[in-house]
Amino acid sequence: MAEEETLEEIKAKYERRIRKSFKEKEPGKPQATAPYSPEAQPLTSREYKAFKKERMPHHLSFYEKFCNWSEKILRAEPEKKKIPELKEAIRICHLEVTPTGVMSASLLAPFLFALSIIFIAFIIPSLIMPGSGNMFFVLFAILAGLGIVIPIQKLPFFLANNWRMKASNQMVLCIFYIVTYMRHTSNLERALSFAAEHLAPPLAFDLKKVLWDVESETFDTLKESLDDYLRTWRKYNMEFIESIHLIESSLYESTEGRRLDALDKSLSVILEETYEKMLHYAHNLKGPLTALHMLGIILPILGLVILPLLVSFMPEVKWYHLFMLYNVVLPVVVFYLARNILSTRPTGYGESDISETNKALRKYRNILIPIGKEELRISPSVVAIIIFIILFIIGSLPLIMHAVNPDQDLAVLKEGGLQVINEPTHLDATFYFLGYREEVVSGGPTGKLVGPFGLGATILSLFMVLAFGIGIGIYYHFRSKNVIKIREQAKALEKEFASALFQLGNRLGDGLPAEIAFGKVAQVMEGTLSGRFFELVSINISKLGMNVEQAIFDRKRGALVYYPSNLIESSMKVLVESSKKGPLIASQAVINISEYIKQMHRVDERLNDLMADIVSSMKSQISFLTPAIAGIVVGITSMITQILGNLSLMLSALGSEAGGAGGDIGGMGGVLGMFGTGIPTYYFQIIVGLYVVQITFILSVLINGIENGSDKLSERYIIGNNLLKTTVTYVIVALCVTILFTLIAGSILTSVISTS
Repeated sequence: MAEEETLEEIKAKYERRIRKSFKEKEPGKPQATAPYSPEAQPLTSREYKAFKKERMPHHLSFYEKFCNWSEKILRAEPEKKKIPELKEAIRICHLEVTPTGVMSASLLAPFLFALSIIFIAFIIPSLIMPGSGNMFFVLFAILAGLGIVIPIQKLPFFLANNWRMKASNQMVLCIFYIVTYMRHTSNLERALSFAAEHLAPPLAFDLKKVLWDVESETFDTLKESLDDYLRTWRKYNMEFIESIHLIESSLYESTEGRRLDALDKSLSVILEETYEKMLHYAHNLKGPLTALHMLGIILPILGLVILPLLVSFMPEVKWYHLFMLYNVVLPVVVFYLARNILSTRPTGYGESDISETNKALRKYRNILIPIGKEELRISPSVVAIIIFIILFIIGSLPLIMHAVNPDQDLAVLKEGGLQVINEPTHLDATFYFLGYREEVVSGGPTGKLVGPFGLGATILSLFMVLAFGIGIGIYYHFRSKNVIKIREQAKALEKEFASALFQLGNRLGDGLPAEIAFGKVAQVMEGTLSGRFFELVSINISKLGMNVEQAIFDRKRGALVYYPSNLIESSMKVLVESSKKGPLIASQAVINISEYIKQMHRVDERLNDLMADIVSSMKSQISFLTPAIAGIVVGITSMITQILGNLSLMLSALGSEAGGAGGDIGGMGGVLGMFGTGIPTYYFQIIVGLYVVQITFILSVLINGIENGSDKLSERYIIGNNLLKTTVTYVIVALCVTILFTLIAGSILTSVISTS
């Protein structure tokens, strides 16, 4: 039944096209009926819907469903002047939503978000234990809900800008593929199809949509469809539009020489203007990056230095207040600033995740363990989750031990060494394992136990940071490690491939068939990656009896199986296509491809030089400075909290004795009122450590975006490596400094206790 319907659709479509061409009326309709309009009778295709479902990101599908659902629940119309801009953004990222749905979602989502926080943090605790609900979370939920209304309203613009950034990163390659194909076959439609085949989404999706709009009669000609698509880039990427127009103009040139000059000019235009725009971008990055560095690293760490003193004199400040500030608000603000910096990045020569376009490489996303002739595939997510759970449980041991036996603790006493004590605070102890103590407010104990403050709990809290840093780092590292190795091999081949293609073109120009030319070049370039590639092609031809196309593209034994690269694949496809027209045409096509690859490589190297100074300082911040400073701050905080906390308890005890004896001890009541309990070092260290992990993640995304544009594979690899190195560095520094400063604090307190 499905086949019959498909045939009927095809039949009806071509009948309408024929009638439109001859201006005939539809059967059974009066002559006055308006001619067929594609807008009135939109065509659909199962293939196109399946393609869109497969290629569109999953988060867009969720957002589309939520917007459409919100429009039914709460219908809110946007301002009329914003509707055209919203429609343009929706069209760019191919969303199936309306401006009304976007506005409705921007109001409903914050409401549901705030309501869920209030329900979890206030209503449920109040029902379980009356009076335990905290109004702070209610206020935070309301402010956070109001704060995300505008960002959610701008989400289509953010998605459209992200789409543009990904697409613009592929535009140099797009022009390269179109020009390369049109040098030997002057057919724009086939050249666009060739480019769409070798590019990754989203630009491949856009190009196929351009072709589809012609097929579905949304536009009468390819030029109209292409010009309509180029209008979306008029504000953002004029060099791409200029290059496409030069390519279009080559179709109308009267001589072959002028046609080829127009094609060459189109590629040089986008390469030169790309370099100029990146030059301005690099110069303008200094200010935003300085602001990001101050707001994301310097000011928060300076704040951490004075926080121990602040919270000791302000008992109203709790650990969850700092958590909301450092682990929720600040990371969101820093991430927003980082995305704004990346949104201004111009077109670049970027890479795509080859495991997305090549299904045979998807197995390399896993951890591969060879077992005989077979191999065991383990998902990185499974390993990461197991490691996370183990480290998280170890980090939670202080809370678990206190929940099991609230009054029991381990302590190092002045006399007697390590002993089990059954009281929350023992003033003769030098160190505690858990270190729960009575809360002190306005100089007097309240009888409520707070903590843990002990050295053992602080050390175990480092495992909580390891759980997040190592867990996430391992997932990203192993998911990208194998694939990045394959891509690096392919890129190493691409670097020397231009000279190899030039030699291949010369051999073809001498009149040698392609089957023999591959063997000749392989002998000359023996020992190189290019020589190995051509040798594989030659072996497949001579020993397996394959033709040139099979020797290169065969799914099991083809040379491209061992060197997966879209650039090399497209070059070889052009060679195969052009060789059908004769060896001289194939020779010229291959030589021109080699020159194009050299041009792109030169521009890419110049772009890397531009970004080197900017990126190097950020890398040093991530790798050492930030984790080292944060670790030192944690150690200092541990010492200050231990000294102030014990002094508070000592003064409280002395005050009680003085009050019982009828004395005042020099106005001790005023001094007692200055001290509070402070924030437990267990929670403080977790807050600082998680902030280090979060800021490392955000800065890694920013570094990759500046260097490589929208390259998800490199992003995962950089995030994984940076998280593993930074987390381990932070934990080592924090552990050493905490133990050292705790020993110093213990000796100070011991001397104070002995003199008193």
